[in-house]
Amino acid sequence: MKKIGVGIIGGGLMGREMASAFARWCALMDVEVQPELVAVADLVEDVRNWFRRIPSCVQITGNYHELLANPAVEVVYVAVPHNLHEKIYCDVLAAGKDLFAEKPFGIDLDSARRIADAATISGRFVRCSSEFPFLPGAQRVMQHVNQGKLGRILEVVAAFHHSSDLDASKPANWKRKSATCGEIGVLGDLGMHACHIPLRLGWRPQRLFAQLQKGYPQRPDGKGGMADCDTWDNALLSCWTQIGGHQVPLRFEMKRMAPGETNTWYIEVLGTEGGVRYSTKEPKTLWLFENGKEQFWKKTDLGFGMPFKTVTGGIFEPGFPDMIQQMWAAFLMEREGLLAGRCGCATVEEAVATQEIFAAALASHVQGVVMAL
Repeated sequence: MKKIGVGIIGGGLMGREMASAFARWCALMDVEVQPELVAVADLVEDVRNWFRRIPSCVQITGNYHELLANPAVEVVYVAVPHNLHEKIYCDVLAAGKDLFAEKPFGIDLDSARRIADAATISGRFVRCSSEFPFLPGAQRVMQHVNQGKLGRILEVVAAFHHSSDLDASKPANWKRKSATCGEIGVLGDLGMHACHIPLRLGWRPQRLFAQLQKGYPQRPDGKGGMADCDTWDNALLSCWTQIGGHQVPLRFEMKRMAPGETNTWYIEVLGTEGGVRYSTKEPKTLWLFENGKEQFWKKTDLGFGMPFKTVTGGIFEPGFPDMIQQMWAAFLMEREGLLAGRCGCATVEEAVATQEIFAAALASHVQGVVMAL
């Protein structure tokens, strides 16, 4: 396979996940490119030291500019707090590297648009991270919609729920502060996950009404004191979109405080002739609705039906590491012009579209009105 030199800026949770996906690349059977981690940049020494276990990672630095100057680095993945997105993303592009960005693609809409402009000027290949469309259940939802089996679409719900913030003793981090996470809060943290598939299917909201909630105003700061927390924790967005010439309700739910939900991604599409529903709470199960004289919800167990074939047996179920690997396969194969009709990563246009939704949601909540997009 053709090897692509990858550099990671931000070696925390997601940086380690990406490196781990590269280490299992031999599991993929129908890709023609292979990522090779050659460089990592992170400000924290203990974080950097984790990457010393990877033989190909020969540059480990606290200065990301040194990574960008490395000619062996062709693609850069960046996972840093939202307030750092614009500066680092634009530096990556200016250095002549291709960019795999993290959501939400800037701290706000203006920032996302400036990054998009920089991407256009640079001519580099740029995509945004979004893992859940690569699950077999998510793939099947899109297939059923695209096959036109549902009749007139009546309703769409897309959601991503967490519950960990219900724990008042959970220390505050950068995601709990508007200065680093952005005023959009949970919208920026989880919003791309809910929005990606509806946007990929062409279902852009035309109007929306938002209800936003904040959780605990203070959390432990990890140093014996308390830290102020001012970001939005839950968001309900009731939208109208255009599907097949009809106005259709589209609801987005993004929650950090959803009782009982560890990490649940969910999508449901209902139509006059059928419906389809998938949730990571039942990761193997796809629900299909049949209309007729009698109406039925049927369920089937899904196996390892991933977009890019692997050595894993079809009877087994995929997990989050598999989604990461499939997403990277999509990124690299599309970069080579070899995607061949398979699902691709979130585009720059889709990333900016999510920020347009988030900006309208903030305005809707503050003003208490329906906003047009």
